[in-house]
Amino acid sequence: MGVMHLRAKGRNAGLIFEGSAGGMKMSKGRIGRWMLGLAVSCGALVAGGTAFAELGQPAPWEYRLQASGSPVMDEITSFHNVLLVIITLITLFVLALLVTVMVRFNARSNPTPSRTTHNTLVEVAWTLVPVLILVGIAVKSFQLLFFQLDLPKADLTIKATGKQWYWSYAYPDNGKFEFDSLLACDEARTKCDAPRLLAVDNEVVVPVGKIVRVETIGADVIHSFAVPAFGIKIDAIPGRLNETWFKATKEGRYYGQCSELCGKDHAYMPIVVKVVSDQEFSTWVEAAKKKFASAKSDTLASAVGAAQ
Repeated sequence: MGVMHLRAKGRNAGLIFEGSAGGMKMSKGRIGRWMLGLAVSCGALVAGGTAFAELGQPAPWEYRLQASGSPVMDEITSFHNVLLVIITLITLFVLALLVTVMVRFNARSNPTPSRTTHNTLVEVAWTLVPVLILVGIAVKSFQLLFFQLDLPKADLTIKATGKQWYWSYAYPDNGKFEFDSLLACDEARTKCDAPRLLAVDNEVVVPVGKIVRVETIGADVIHSFAVPAFGIKIDAIPGRLNETWFKATKEGRYYGQCSELCGKDHAYMPIVVKVVSDQEFSTWVEAAKKKFASAKSDTLASAVGAAQ
């Protein structure tokens, strides 16, 4: 068949498509417009993700890690970005090899294939280069693990106990008071300004810039204490005390959830950490001692009355 020329009418009159038995080819102008549209779409996606991002909580259409609120999360984000660059370069390199093979070594372009079976330089390179890449990743990975697991001297200790299906918190260094933290808003978000299923009635309060040790344990089944912006996630296991740490670098509210399947209401175990100034924290501690001491007395009195 000969070459077929089609000239579109109307607003696309400037576009020319050339077809043959092998298929149809689009004009360079059309391809350029498609590429420009793709670039604009990607830019809008990036800008949208940045615009919606808020410190300490998930955001609509979020495709990146949450904004960092602690030194540990800073290191996690850095490690993630390094790995992303390495993975992207490897993917592009493999793609380039595949395209080269398809173009240069197909039956039409290379009718007489080479009979080479060994190449010492290439074989050494494809062995050493992946090993060096993995060693570099391992070094960075172990540095991050040691940073996460080597607990520095704490300024404050909080004990988090996972229960079905809420959290209980104790402050052993600040008067040994304890309180429960339950979901404050239902799925309909009745009278709730917080992110969906993440608001609680009693928040964990910590001072900014202080090292906080978090001890976790489970009262019934295995739970997991996780706050993404702090880069912490540790299991709360019955009969076993685990611990982790964080140092909040900015004031605000940071949201998390139980991250271990623990029963039918697993999705309703939010965590809220409110980071405040030292003065505000001291004021809150004094108020909490009175508030939760009276609440505990009321609970005990109710329990005694019910028993009688």
